[in-house]
Amino acid sequence: MIQTLQQPTAAATVTTTDETLVEIRGLEKHFALSGDFLEQLRFQRGKLVRRQEFVHAINGVDIDVKRGEALCVVGESGCGKSTVARMVMGLLSPTRGEIRYAGERIDHLSPRQLLPYRRRMQMIFQNPYASLNPRMTIQQTLEEPLRFHHPDWSRERIRQQVAEVMASVGIDPEWGKRFGHEFSGGQRQRIAIARALAVDPEFIVADEPISALDVSIQAQVLNLMMDAQESRQLTYLFITHDLAVVEHFGTRVVVMYLGRVCEVAETHTLFSQPRHPYTQALLSAIPRLEDDRPEYIRLSGEVPTPVNLPSGCVFHGRCPHANERCRREVPRAIPIGHGAQVACHAVEEGRL
Repeated sequence: MIQTLQQPTAAATVTTTDETLVEIRGLEKHFALSGDFLEQLRFQRGKLVRRQEFVHAINGVDIDVKRGEALCVVGESGCGKSTVARMVMGLLSPTRGEIRYAGERIDHLSPRQLLPYRRRMQMIFQNPYASLNPRMTIQQTLEEPLRFHHPDWSRERIRQQVAEVMASVGIDPEWGKRFGHEFSGGQRQRIAIARALAVDPEFIVADEPISALDVSIQAQVLNLMMDAQESRQLTYLFITHDLAVVEHFGTRVVVMYLGRVCEVAETHTLFSQPRHPYTQALLSAIPRLEDDRPEYIRLSGEVPTPVNLPSGCVFHGRCPHANERCRREVPRAIPIGHGAQVACHAVEEGRL
C-alpha cells in the first residue's frame, strides 16, 4: 500500500562520487522448504525419491551502491528487498553470487573475519519496538557497540562519544537513564539511529526504518537521516515500499519484482520517465492531486509464487506488452542513458 507522507525538509547537497562502495553481482538466495534429508524422501509410483522445494527469494541481482549516495530499493512485499539488505550485512549467506565492499569480497567471510567491516557498516531495523534490548538502559544500549569495537577506549571517552551522538540526533541526555519501553516508536527509532551512528560508520543499511511509525513522525526521522548523511558523508542502502519517501530521499532507485531487478535510474529520471512496465504501474498508484498525473494502470493476474518461478521474465504473466520471447527468455539489464538500466525485452526491441 502506498502511504502519504509529509514532505521532509530539503537536505543540503551530499557529495556523491562515481566510486562504487558496495558491489553486488549475481546474487541469489534460496530458502529450503522441504526440511532435512528424511523429510525430503517420498514414495512415488512405488519408488523412493528425494524431493526438494525452495523459495527463490533472490534470483540474480546486480546492484552498485556509489559512495555518498542514498540508493533506495523499492518493490511490493515479498520481492526480496529485505533479503538483499540482510545479505549485504552478513546476516544471511548468499546461495550464489558475490558481495564486495570497497573492492574486497565479504560474502564468504567468517563472523570473525567480518569484524573489521562491522564498524564501517551498520543497520537500522524496521521495528523499533523489537530492535532495542528491553533489559538495557539507553545509555547501555549506545555504549555497547563502542565497548565492543573499541575495547581500548576509556570509560570517559566512551561516555563522551555517546553524549556527542545523542546530541547529534536530538536525544535528551536524561533519556540515558531510562529503558526502551518508556519511549514512543519515533523516539525508539531515533535511539536506534544513534546506536548505528555511535561507531562512526560510512555505510548504513536502513530496512524500512519508518514503516512502523506514525505518518506525522516519519518526516522527522527522514530529516534526521538526511542531516546525518550530510554531516557525516554517509552512504545509504534504503529499503522501502513507500514511493513518496523515495521521491524526496533517494539519489537513485532500484525497482525489484519477484527477486529480480527491473529498473535502475536516478530518482528524478525514474519518476518523470519510468521505462519498465512494472515501474510504470507502480508509479501510477501514487495518490496525486495534479491534473496531469499518469493514468492508473491496473495489472491483471496474480503475483507468481517464488517457489515455482515462471520461465522467462518473471513479470510476463501480468505485463500487457509481453510476447513469446518474454515467456521463454530472461531479460538482461541494458543501459538506456544517464546511467539508467532496464531489464525488459519490450524496451530493448523498441516496442515500449
